[in-house]
Amino acid sequence: MSTILEKIDDLRGSLRHAFAIDPSGKDGGSGLTDDELTVIRKLASAIARRRMCTPAALFLESFQPLNFIGSQAMFFLRPFMTFIFSAAEYDKLAHILERRSSIEILIREIRKAEEETYGRNE
Repeated sequence: MSTILEKIDDLRGSLRHAFAIDPSGKDGGSGLTDDELTVIRKLASAIARRRMCTPAALFLESFQPLNFIGSQAMFFLRPFMTFIFSAAEYDKLAHILERRSSIEILIREIRKAEEETYGRNE
């Protein structure tokens, strides 16, 4: 009987954080390493050069609740999507976008890149 209870406790322990929300959230701290911020800034710069800042921000804000699913779709589309990034950077970006707070950081970096590129928000 005790082995069944131990197995149930082990199962509870492993599922305890299965649906936890990222605690870094909106506290202002990015929680990203310098390498990860470099990849985010590279993406933001590519978006700004193509004058797609507003549509990109709108898309990211509207699909923010689905960021994890989107990052998993990135892994699926990896063979076709490595024209801006190397394969390693693309994988790093997909892992970054798994985190809930990363969308806010990406939108902020897109706005910064837009101001640096064009000197104003459009």
